[in-house]
Amino acid sequence: MSLRLPLLCATAVLALLAACTPGTGGGGGGDGKSFEFWSFSAINQKLTVDAYQAKHPDIQIKLTEVGTSTETAQSLTTALAGGKVPDLVLIQGDNLPQFVEQPQNFVDLRTLGADDIKGDYLDWVWKQSVAKGGEVLGVPTDVGGMAVAYRTDLFAAAGLPTDREAVSALWPTWEAFIETGKRYKQATGKAFTDNAATSVFYQAVNQVSEKYYSADRKLVYSTNPQVKAAFDLGIKAATSGITAGQSSFESAWSAGMGQGAYAAVSAPSWMLNSIRTTAPDTKGKWDIARIPGGSGNWGGSYLAIPKGAKNPQAAWNYIKEMQSPAGQLEHFARVGALPSTPSVYQDPKLADSKDPFFSDAPTGKIYTDALLGLKPFYIGPDSAAIGQEFLDAITNVEQGGGNPATAWDDAVRNIKTAIGE
Repeated sequence: MSLRLPLLCATAVLALLAACTPGTGGGGGGDGKSFEFWSFSAINQKLTVDAYQAKHPDIQIKLTEVGTSTETAQSLTTALAGGKVPDLVLIQGDNLPQFVEQPQNFVDLRTLGADDIKGDYLDWVWKQSVAKGGEVLGVPTDVGGMAVAYRTDLFAAAGLPTDREAVSALWPTWEAFIETGKRYKQATGKAFTDNAATSVFYQAVNQVSEKYYSADRKLVYSTNPQVKAAFDLGIKAATSGITAGQSSFESAWSAGMGQGAYAAVSAPSWMLNSIRTTAPDTKGKWDIARIPGGSGNWGGSYLAIPKGAKNPQAAWNYIKEMQSPAGQLEHFARVGALPSTPSVYQDPKLADSKDPFFSDAPTGKIYTDALLGLKPFYIGPDSAAIGQEFLDAITNVEQGGGNPATAWDDAVRNIKTAIGE
């Protein structure tokens, strides 16, 4: 789920591939009873693989956690060019558009039965994996949903309400979220939220009706007023003194979470497991409130089968079973990943689920409600690169190196260089 775009040199990518490319590590042999699966790390994909193999002991799965989601996408790009590919690969949603532009590199899942199951998934999520010619490249595994995780003990110390409904009422908008942060800072002298880039800008820009591309797939990132408004919110948060300046998932961010260095963090459903594992001693001190604006999504991935896979049918059998509504509901119970299959949203296993780590917050209802008002928009092949430059510009201001007055122009200039526009 990483938002960072590590700059891997070509030799590093090739070295990584040498360690996990089929043919160099005993991958599937075209027997229909085994397949090689590339995933990104830090999401414990092994749990799902183990669950499948327990039901199908005759199937052998070689799981390779390549690295971050971006590293996995980079490695897949190199593998596709070299012709040695896994049978199955997990692609993070932000990285998917670059592959949707090249459908010839993947098995069109319609040939394996995708049309029979597409009605099981949120329509706007499914459409993100469909190419111009109608080819279906991936099946969605989950969605993020959005909320704000907050520390009730720290809120109480600042004289703020702690009840989740009262807290949600504090910030119907992002402007109100920033003002709440100022109240917290004035009362405690401490940072309110972790950072401005991912906890404010990234959420606000994903609540728009049109983002970096128009509906007809033209670049509009520099002229879209919705993007500029979200960026301005990020800069306002970065210069308001309410953030800890700790970039998401980095070591200081992880340490700060356990130490109470910030009191609130924008948290998609998958983030809850990260909070549990990063700050286990804070159990019972967290609760979950609605995201400003009421709806949003951060994250979600897709399973795809590269063209040239030795065991495409075995890989498809895995997709069809583990990403069915029942399979996604089981996965939610295991790790809290929010299903992309809305038919299970009313199932008591999800709808009535409460999380004791987060003060028995009704996580299933909170996160599914956050998806209901979401407006889908087109995500293009350069969306991830564009978003990263905006994130970097806000972080640069937040950490003292950037000029807020020129940050937008700086970001746009860097984007043009990054995408070769």
